[in-house]
Amino acid sequence: MVFMTANWHPLGDAFYRKTDLYEMGWNIGGLRDCLIAAAPYGGPIALLKGSQRSERSHSVRPVMEMYTSSGVPLASFLWKSGIVVDIGWTVSDYLLCIQEDGTVLIYDILGNYCRHFNMGSELSQNSVTEAKIFHSAYRTGVAILTKAYRFSVVTNIEDQKIWRLPDVPGLQTSGLSCWTVISQDRQTKLVLASGRNIYVLDSDSCTSVTVPGLDPDISSYLHMSASFNYKYLALYTNTGCIWMGTSNLKEKLGEFDCKFHAPPKQMVWCRRPRSQQPSVVLMWDSLLLVAGKSNESIQYNLDDELYLVPELDGVRIIGSKSHEFLHEVPATCEEIFKIASMAPGALLLEAHKEYKKESQKADEYLREIKDQNLLPTAVEQCIEAAGFEYEPETQKMLLRAASFGKSFLSNFSPERFVTMCRELRVLNAVRDYTVGMPLTYVQFRQLTVQVLIDRLVFRRLYPLAIEICKHLKIREFQGVSHVLKHWACFKVQQKEPDEDIAHAINQKLGDTAGISYSEIAAKAYECGRPELAIMLLDFEPQSGEQVPLLLKMKRGQLALNKAIESGDTDLVYTVVMYLKNEMNRRDFFLTLRKHPVALSLYRQFCKHQEQDTLKDLYNQEDDHQELANFYVQESYQEAKVEVRVAELQKAVDEYSKARNEFAAKATEEQIKLLKFQRKLQDETDKPYVDRSLHDTVYSLLLEGSHRHAEQLYKDFKIPDKRYWWLKISALAEKNDWEELEKFSKSKKSPIGYLAFVEVCVKHQNKYEAKKYVSKVTPELKVKAHLLVGEVEQAADIAIERKNENDLNLVLSRCNQSTDRSLVERLNKARSGANKK
Repeated sequence: MVFMTANWHPLGDAFYRKTDLYEMGWNIGGLRDCLIAAAPYGGPIALLKGSQRSERSHSVRPVMEMYTSSGVPLASFLWKSGIVVDIGWTVSDYLLCIQEDGTVLIYDILGNYCRHFNMGSELSQNSVTEAKIFHSAYRTGVAILTKAYRFSVVTNIEDQKIWRLPDVPGLQTSGLSCWTVISQDRQTKLVLASGRNIYVLDSDSCTSVTVPGLDPDISSYLHMSASFNYKYLALYTNTGCIWMGTSNLKEKLGEFDCKFHAPPKQMVWCRRPRSQQPSVVLMWDSLLLVAGKSNESIQYNLDDELYLVPELDGVRIIGSKSHEFLHEVPATCEEIFKIASMAPGALLLEAHKEYKKESQKADEYLREIKDQNLLPTAVEQCIEAAGFEYEPETQKMLLRAASFGKSFLSNFSPERFVTMCRELRVLNAVRDYTVGMPLTYVQFRQLTVQVLIDRLVFRRLYPLAIEICKHLKIREFQGVSHVLKHWACFKVQQKEPDEDIAHAINQKLGDTAGISYSEIAAKAYECGRPELAIMLLDFEPQSGEQVPLLLKMKRGQLALNKAIESGDTDLVYTVVMYLKNEMNRRDFFLTLRKHPVALSLYRQFCKHQEQDTLKDLYNQEDDHQELANFYVQESYQEAKVEVRVAELQKAVDEYSKARNEFAAKATEEQIKLLKFQRKLQDETDKPYVDRSLHDTVYSLLLEGSHRHAEQLYKDFKIPDKRYWWLKISALAEKNDWEELEKFSKSKKSPIGYLAFVEVCVKHQNKYEAKKYVSKVTPELKVKAHLLVGEVEQAADIAIERKNENDLNLVLSRCNQSTDRSLVERLNKARSGANKK
């Protein structure tokens, strides 16, 4: 117990300790002449050597170097751009380099240039003097100060919308001593000090603020710092007093007088989440001081140039030789390891130690915990404390004690214990010197496993990322598949033969769920390797994913083959339309002729959208039958008879070439009819065009143009039955019963006289209808009598003929008013017909 608390230092109601993380693997000789930036959550470190603008040598270019938190080199390159004001990391571990001209250059963790943006055109006249990079949960922003004391802010570098903040009155006269950014609740504000005045600056206003509880003798502020979550603010005054309070400057949390009038090089917050202890870490050349709200402090003498990195739950201290983590000792760890502690976790840990010694004291400690019903609490404390410890041996000691304690509990859920074991194994793996990510358990839970996997992938630590995914049983598409996809995208950039890379990727990925070969192929194409991209696309099972990239690569023929194989008509249409725009007409048609499916679909499209193209297509293929059909359809779209006749004549010619004599003859008949109808229109001044042959004849008969009707009858060889039907219908329609009777006597009817009866009845003239009943053939007379309402006569004929169908027909027409004796006669006759 004494050993565990040897490096603990009390401050107010809490203890603080420094944990050694790494002996740095770099050889940089010191941090004094460097611009340095370290990413939060155990992220990488960037150094720009020889970057001080006042001392910059124009003969020697600065060097940008990137390292892991353990000092393992990641990248190094000469800085060939402009003068750098500040550097910093984004939430996604991309490096931002802000230059005097307002240009912000972005590099990845391996030193590859990604892109850049500018903070505004006005910076060509007023250069940047200071810059600050700030973070929120999912974004990174940049704030700059120009020589003209004007502020500009980009709250999200992905959006790059620049906000010009209002001018601060009198700032150019009184000067600016310090400033910081507060980014909270999707709002970004600047807090700045000018003399003894504090201003809060947002996009709309500039407000002067009075700091509560501050000594009125203070004349200026030399330094200010916001906490990691921007909820708190610390101000360092010219008297050496440190004011700590909320970032809205409405509540004071504490004050500390360090009695140093010189401003610190750095001042950062050191506060655990949900901790009630406000504390700030300050650094001078030879002193590191931890200040709280009481008069107590913790001091460390320095013999090296350091750099402080604020974290969610503490402060990382980076030196040229070592890397440490300063933080408040968690309450659980304090209860377990504090000297003479009687906390349940402390007693359980002692019980386990005595159990390993085979001492009976183990039972005494366990009984003491059980008597208070605190064994579940003791197990929970040991599990929780294991997460806060950095050394694996200490973690094991606590977890073994927890395992020992839960063996005496029958209903204790093992889930919490198992989860902690798994997550600590992951943390120990990424904390390893070769990886260099000193994540704490609190940071890990805040960061999430998925983000950790992404960061390992960005560092190209693919095997470790895959093992972690398997160990934590992450769903495949978020875990192993995600990592393998990034590995494959990296693999296509290697200088190896295309066949070897494609084979290696297919061997590694196979049919792994959640991986799209088309995405990997797209990356290969971006890298200037189209043949490799095509090889990779062959492994893609979904044609819909293959085609878009093939079109982008100008491989239309291959894309068409893939689209046809897929059976997706929309996909085929997409490729066909692409080929149409990319190829000349002749080559396009030749290509379609090689693919009947695509040709058929394109024809359907042209029928509805591009009629002229359809005609060209039929001409190209010498398809006379379809071309003739096309001319026939076109003729119906024309208003002028002459044009229609010309189109139909073209159709006749094409039908003849196609050896379709029937269609050619029918079209010629149509031409003949059109010409005749046009002649009728000219003679009668009535519309006849666009009517069928029979409609035309019927109209002529109705109008009394029997001569023209007879001419059509003869010229077009209308069947006699059809012509008689048209004529008697027209005469009945006109009520010209006299002419109808003459026509019936002119010659024998080819359709029979029942038709005369029917048309008369249809036009409600039974009197005329009865004239023709006697002329109806015997087998139809029953029906004729029924049409004119002569039921008894129909019954007599039916009974006489003894025809069952006729008898049934008459019976169906009988009703209640019919003579009952007639019905009996019919039924009797039907019975006799059935016997016969």
